[in-house]
Amino acid sequence: MKQEPKEEIDYSKVLYVIYDATYFHKDGCLFNLMNATNQKIIAHTYVHKESFSDSYNWFMNLKRQGLDPVFITTDGERSIIRAMKLVWPNVKLQRCLYHLQREGMRWLRTYPKTEAGKELRNILSKLSRIKTVQERDTFVCIYANWIENYGSFVRSLPHTIVAYKDLQRTVVLLNNALPDMFHYIANSNVHATTNALEGFHSRLKADYRRHRGLTKEHRIQYIRWYCYYQNGPN
Repeated sequence: MKQEPKEEIDYSKVLYVIYDATYFHKDGCLFNLMNATNQKIIAHTYVHKESFSDSYNWFMNLKRQGLDPVFITTDGERSIIRAMKLVWPNVKLQRCLYHLQREGMRWLRTYPKTEAGKELRNILSKLSRIKTVQERDTFVCIYANWIENYGSFVRSLPHTIVAYKDLQRTVVLLNNALPDMFHYIANSNVHATTNALEGFHSRLKADYRRHRGLTKEHRIQYIRWYCYYQNGPN
């Protein structure tokens, strides 16, 4: 198991990428990049935690090997996005709609305290079902109307009340993500979510549970070989 799996990947041909990270233990986080075209793992590394420094160094190493993606589908981790933009200034990001919806709905809560929160939750609930230009334009129009109706009200809410503060955070979340939410509609190679890679991580963790008790070194080796074999023949 000490032997390293050897897999040659022509990074220059990988244009559409999905990024996700997942934790196994408190002392370890797996960074993973998937080729969005064939859903094969193209790179992975095991680090202490998801951070700017670790991701930047990893991305730079991949760039030196020829990786220069056109699009990356990713969640909203700001430190990772900052690293991506520094390493690949021209890359376009597709924000994962599932993460946006899940985070926004969590902040708004099941039963929002304000009418503004109730309406925004209803708007957000439709996000992951958007497939066409018309549906996108309808969503943007409805959200713009919501901002016009409630924007001043939301900004006036006291920051000391958590529920109000989280409503404000949801608005900031959507405003920041909006320019990068719908690239997938015009380009079918772009994934709207990171679900393909998250599904891979779920299967990896399910299989890993049968091998609990591995040392950190053996855990890393297990993950490397798992990614290699799951890719199948090139």
